Amino acid sequence: MSIAREKIMDKLHAQMKAGTHIIGVAAGAGITAKYAVKGGADFILALNSGRFRQMGLSSFGGLLPFSNSNALVMEFGAREILPIVRDVPVIFGLCATDPTIQLEAYIDSIQKHGFSGINNYPSVGLMGGQFGEALQEQGISYDQEIEAIAIASRKGMFTIAFVFDEVQAMRMASAGADVICAHLGFTKGGIMGAKKVLSLKAAAQLASDIFHASDRVNPDAVKMIYGGPVVSPSDVSYMYSNTGAHGYLGGSSFERIPSEEAITQTALLFKEAGMTEQDKLVNRMLEGISKHYDYVQFVKEYVAANYMESVSFSELAMVAHLSRTHLSYLFKKEVGCTFPEYLAKFRINKAKEMMKQKHIKLSEISTLSGFNDYAHFSKTFKALTGMSPRQYKTQHSYKNT
Repeated sequence: MSIAREKIMDKLHAQMKAGTHIIGVAAGAGITAKYAVKGGADFILALNSGRFRQMGLSSFGGLLPFSNSNALVMEFGAREILPIVRDVPVIFGLCATDPTIQLEAYIDSIQKHGFSGINNYPSVGLMGGQFGEALQEQGISYDQEIEAIAIASRKGMFTIAFVFDEVQAMRMASAGADVICAHLGFTKGGIMGAKKVLSLKAAAQLASDIFHASDRVNPDAVKMIYGGPVVSPSDVSYMYSNTGAHGYLGGSSFERIPSEEAITQTALLFKEAGMTEQDKLVNRMLEGISKHYDYVQFVKEYVAANYMESVSFSELAMVAHLSRTHLSYLFKKEVGCTFPEYLAKFRINKAKEMMKQKHIKLSEISTLSGFNDYAHFSKTFKALTGMSPRQYKTQHSYKNT
């Protein structure tokens, strides 16, 4: 049984008003959907790439002619996800450019099966170069995805629009999309993740540009982010602080990467049962496990947990058994800024969050956000925000009275 659009939007807006972030999970199987809901997911997306992930294959399979996308989603979505997920909206990943369907009639069928809404996936927005140009020449374009969102919106369905630039954001907002989701490319990380992605800083800038464009048309649309370099809670926190996003929508980060890590680790523990610690160390060295370690992720997680304390990049490099220069190179390449810039911005964003609590003094906020003295805190705050801590706190308090 589908859930009414008005009910979904009322719940999402209530969460946004309360300061709670929205989470959507793209699932390829009933077990993922079941436990995502248990963990607090606000909606489930049935996407063809999710099914390929369940097969142990890359999400890229969702863009290749390995199966009929709409038929695949209808089959596993209706059989595995809808019967299990009853109180949370299930969204159909619709290939709107499929030339074998009549779009409006097919959306009627999606609604009758019990799906609460649609999402434009797979999207031609992910297809560039000569192939993308050839699709355009044949009339296979993003316009059809906008048309699908408009049709579903008119029928009272909940709609999530993947957008890749500012123009698409404005057009999808005009079509009535309830959620404008900045798609940042295929997700990095893990064994089968994308290798060439935007830096975290570049991704935040793109998402911000997309959201500003969307707000010019419909400021009430829910703003979310998906994919690219955003794979961990610390990455999501960075994006929340620097983009104005209301929530995060993930596929690989919920379904593939945790499974890769958990199953690999569990198998390793069984494999090593009865071995001495020395044997285990030798075994891992022979397997070359160190080459799979995500050093940059380690640094980001350390900052998230210890930003209130003194953080030494040199010591982090020593713990990771890397030279400071090499770790610095890896960090800037992936994140898009230097470690000191990242740490300063992270601390200032935490300070801004604390300023929402009127009873906390600025001197206390300075210490709690990791600064040794107030003068350094004030100087850094003004450099990053354009105003002093006191001005910011006064302005923020005024806006919320």
